[in-house]
Amino acid sequence: QVIKCKAAVMWEANKPFSIEEVEVAPPKAHEVRIKIVATGICRSDDHVVTGGLVMPFPIILGHEAAGVVESVGEGVTSLKPGDTVIPLFIPQCGECSACLNTKGNMCIKNDIGSAAGLMADGTTRFTCKGKAIHHFIGTSTFTEYTVVHETAAVQIDSAAPLEKVCLIGCGFSTGYGAVLKTAKVEAGSTCAVFGLGGVGLSVIMGCKAAGAARIIAIDINSDKFPKAKELGATDCINPKDFKEPIHKVLVEMTGYGVDYSFEVIGRIETMTAALASCHYNYGVSVIVGVPPAAQKITFDPMLLFSGRTWKGSVFGGWKSKDSVPKLVADYMKKKFVLDPLITHTLPFTKINEGFDLLRTGK
Repeated sequence: QVIKCKAAVMWEANKPFSIEEVEVAPPKAHEVRIKIVATGICRSDDHVVTGGLVMPFPIILGHEAAGVVESVGEGVTSLKPGDTVIPLFIPQCGECSACLNTKGNMCIKNDIGSAAGLMADGTTRFTCKGKAIHHFIGTSTFTEYTVVHETAAVQIDSAAPLEKVCLIGCGFSTGYGAVLKTAKVEAGSTCAVFGLGGVGLSVIMGCKAAGAARIIAIDINSDKFPKAKELGATDCINPKDFKEPIHKVLVEMTGYGVDYSFEVIGRIETMTAALASCHYNYGVSVIVGVPPAAQKITFDPMLLFSGRTWKGSVFGGWKSKDSVPKLVADYMKKKFVLDPLITHTLPFTKINEGFDLLRTGK
């Protein structure tokens, strides 16, 4: 049956979300329809609103969520109605080169690169006012019901608090994994974290879990420092407090630069600054923030020739279906906290207020 429910539709760029009644079609073969219980707001959603991440409109955004399977399409074997799940914006088909390689996690079935905004068969499951509405990176969680491919959802512990573990669907896992999976930070290391939003704070938690001796947190909003310290930052610096470029400040603070740096903002200036701030010979710099559309980086190749490593990390390098249930289990065992990442809890209809809070750094 078609379900009518509320969704936050983005009709065009740089406009507020519009709460509309939408029709959500039943799942087709190998698809599942999920009742969304909780969803987080992530900067990547806002990048679509501002044009930094190019997607087709109209669209239902949202990709960090948790919910319950309402119905399943033909041939679905891994999930059944009533299962508690987290949707996966990086699916895991188990068959492509990235899924089969132990080092890979960016399944070919993802819709980040192609940005088609459609299901695998080239159609959408959302209609509003007679118009087809696009999906967002295979998840679309700013709606009471969504439809995803079977490879893009995984069952988790039904006892988990969904309003907290929804963060494992993106922000927490992305930051924590960038440290443990992508960079593989060792005990005793010195790390620098550029950007102290939810993902940056999760990077700090990862550095602490890895046993880093020094964790330098960097943000132009000093209001973010107390929480960074609470989660493990040893130093907090605001680039606005210095005359010289931030990479020089970091090199002076550490002698030769940090062992590991993480760019968790999505700005090309901070990406090159993070690269230049790590050790000239064995430093590793990881790009975690979504790069802005149509912008190119220019940098001195000597930065890499001397031995540095520059890496990217999508969803923290985790294979999604394998890792998300384990991360939820770790949360239930209190191996890490999620509460400090949650600043506000709002009813769905106040989604625009939530984005205002994000944009003002609150």
